[in-house]
Amino acid sequence: QVQLVESGGGLVQPGGSLRLSCAASGSIFSINTMGWYRQAPGKERELVARITSGGSTNYADSVKGRFTISRDNAKNTVYLQMNSLKPEDTAVYYCNLVLYAYEYWGQGTQVTVSS
Repeated sequence: QVQLVESGGGLVQPGGSLRLSCAASGSIFSINTMGWYRQAPGKERELVARITSGGSTNYADSVKGRFTISRDNAKNTVYLQMNSLKPEDTAVYYCNLVLYAYEYWGQGTQVTVSS
């Protein structure tokens, strides 16, 4: 059983920053991919960024240069540093873990960018 617990969401003004964290617990093996997805009202869930256990990353075009994903393998934790936030970044952000053929999701954390 794998559990993902997210933290760090909230309300921020345009141009501001937030850092999301996601801690994984349970039967975690070293080789996996962790990432962040988001879902805005009325839209489909989309990939924001992901990172392999080896450190390879990829980002959605809409967040390149503004968001940075990182991970601490010793803590089984993934982070998303979000800078220069825009109103269109408003969404529920979900942590994701892919472990072999299995995929796990966190409960989601709300990020609202508004003045």
